[in-house]
Amino acid sequence: MSFPDIRPRRLRRTPAIRRLVQETHLAPSDLILPLFLKEGLTEPKPISSMPGVLQHTRDSLRKAAAEAVAAGVGGLMLFGVPDDASKDEAGSAGLDPDGILNVGLRDLQAEVGDSSVIMGDLCLDEFTSHGHCGVLAADGSVDNDATLKIYAEMAVAQAEAGAHMVGPSGMMDGQIGVVRKALDAAGHQDVAILAYSVKYAGAFYGPFREAVDSSLKGDRRQYQMDPPNAREALREVDLDIAEGADIVMVKPGLPYLDIIAALRDHVSVPVAAYQVSGEYAMVEAAAANGWLDRERVILESLTSLKRAGAQITLTYWATEAANLIHNR
Repeated sequence: MSFPDIRPRRLRRTPAIRRLVQETHLAPSDLILPLFLKEGLTEPKPISSMPGVLQHTRDSLRKAAAEAVAAGVGGLMLFGVPDDASKDEAGSAGLDPDGILNVGLRDLQAEVGDSSVIMGDLCLDEFTSHGHCGVLAADGSVDNDATLKIYAEMAVAQAEAGAHMVGPSGMMDGQIGVVRKALDAAGHQDVAILAYSVKYAGAFYGPFREAVDSSLKGDRRQYQMDPPNAREALREVDLDIAEGADIVMVKPGLPYLDIIAALRDHVSVPVAAYQVSGEYAMVEAAAANGWLDRERVILESLTSLKRAGAQITLTYWATEAANLIHNR
């Protein structure tokens, strides 16, 4: 009658017991909120494929940042969205101290200061007329080394605008080393680097391209990672850490939990994940159809990323998730 002798269900019997033995604890400070600042807007503009996410005005950006900080969110990652007229072949608006990204970084610094970690997306795709993450060679391919020179200037511009951390996301070879040297030479030794070390050329980015008014034609398979590859991810993070990365990141998140777990066991620096626009949009669409419990799925998906090894997660739900954590 006593069989089974071992009963794991004893530790699931009540909410209090489940809390006592919970292995993975999600906290608001684990989360980073990506924000989009659109040039020339007079009112915030909804992004149709990402319900609840906005292209911000300068005023609404500051308000959203303040709300995130009040909720305990750990950081803010800013993407600048220029007008088409501001785009060119070299993405020069990304370097302009008065361009939309650097203006936004100064606004965030004025609004929240050191009460949050202010981050700038360091890439050219939003600013180029062709939509690629770097400048193009004569044959139409992305010129890695010419792009590095621009990334170096862009990093210094973001640091001078108030970024505590820059996020090189273009997957150019050598980008972390070039950015680190440029920051140090300009006296910004304390500005950290969140390296998009493992960024896959996957199919989960569609809504993001609406969010940044992307001009991209074609794809980025020449420079972002091929989804079937895992060991290559370890090589990428080793290179980035050797070049000076302070944090390494996997993007997207949920389709690559195995990669996150492998990195956690492989490196001694913090590991981050980016829960990308397609992940967000799928949940929102299913919830809108009544097919799943939206709030539970938000927290479960974020917990799964942390359980896999992501100490930090970029998520469009950051502020809402922080409030859900507080209230549960």
